[in-house]
Amino acid sequence: MSNEPHRFAPIQRSLHWLMAACIIAMLFIGVGMVSTVAPKYLPLILIHKTLGVTLLILVVVRLALRLHYGAPPLPDDLPPAIKLGARLSHLALYGFMIIMPLLGLGMLWAAAYPVVLYGGIRIPALLAQSDRVHTLLWNAHFYLGFAFFALVLLHLAAALFHALLRRDGVFATIALLPLRNKATPAE
Repeated sequence: MSNEPHRFAPIQRSLHWLMAACIIAMLFIGVGMVSTVAPKYLPLILIHKTLGVTLLILVVVRLALRLHYGAPPLPDDLPPAIKLGARLSHLALYGFMIIMPLLGLGMLWAAAYPVVLYGGIRIPALLAQSDRVHTLLWNAHFYLGFAFFALVLLHLAAALFHALLRRDGVFATIALLPLRNKATPAE
């Protein structure tokens, strides 16, 4: 009998779906922020900053849980190229989940904007004010946001591929509720 898990731990599954909803919200809030000068702008920034810092903390927790619990193996019959793509895309997703909030914070610090979150929580600046650095970080945050969104769409497409076409149990490993499919018996 294998020690490898057949599903992610409940805390891992819960964090995955909570973070997925928050990341989708962040992407749309970000687009809304850069496309408006309406009175909604300031509340959107506050939500975006607070959610960004929260997601940064959650991704650290999620990585610790991944190291502790591990991950279910991919199906043996999955082609090596798809397995490699899955590993690389997950590394990229984790990378984006870490780098995007850090770029956002750095951008604000470089512009000498105070980083104040909901509840009046202040994060002290770790970068000196610099227009050049602010522009660089703003551009990186903006354009990488689109790349992140594209990667999220690819991840969603892969999930649907496994859930609806292959029905190989991969989606069941992260689903909140147990699913029946050809590879995993009902739990």
